[in-house]
Amino acid sequence: MASCNATCWPTVPPMADRAREQSLAAARAVDEVRDGMLVGLGTGRTVAFAVRAIAARMRGGLKIAATATSSATEALARSLGIVPVPFERVARVDLTIDGADEIDRHLRAIKGGGGALLREKVVAAASCRMIVIADGGKLVDVLGRHPLPVEVLPFAAASVERALSAFGVPAPRRHAPDGADYRTDQDAYIYDLAFGAIADPDAIARRLEAIPGIIGHGLFLGLVDAAYVADGENVRVLERPMPSNRR
Repeated sequence: MASCNATCWPTVPPMADRAREQSLAAARAVDEVRDGMLVGLGTGRTVAFAVRAIAARMRGGLKIAATATSSATEALARSLGIVPVPFERVARVDLTIDGADEIDRHLRAIKGGGGALLREKVVAAASCRMIVIADGGKLVDVLGRHPLPVEVLPFAAASVERALSAFGVPAPRRHAPDGADYRTDQDAYIYDLAFGAIADPDAIARRLEAIPGIIGHGLFLGLVDAAYVADGENVRVLERPMPSNRR
């Protein structure tokens, strides 16, 4: 894949500015939460702002149920007084709020930097409305600055590695800080494919989905209904013009 020039990918803001923008985007998205909803809670630093904002509203009288996409989010929610409903008991979610590693103006996203891509995708697909919240550095013209995570059944690791080599891009297995293989909540491996600019995300998704042993990938196509993207003190809202293909 050809590398992308600076016009495709914005400069990533400093960490303090990113945190401010993430907080603003989360606050705007949480305004969509209404009494009686079952809310899906995504995973990652940006979503943590949303979980805290929801908890604050619940202390003010908001009455909702919630379900979490990862053990990390469940732990955060419980620490704030939100007791998530186990997702295995959930058939439909009213609203899911999640982050993204990057998102384009067609509301196609790469997710999975936090390791919860499969559960995030399952919850997103079960949601009536799925919102992404992001700082301004996550909005791109072309996906691919961030490596594409792929979740792999350990039993199939060697055969999947051989299949991934056909893409001709670096595809290292993710490691934990202690150097051990990173394991997801499903006890699976993650490989991070460094494509660079992804000209045809749908084609890449189809190729990955055809490889036995891959149980999930981080391309979210046709799943995001809206994105709240903060840029400085402003929050831009991108809405899908047509119903998503999961309805």
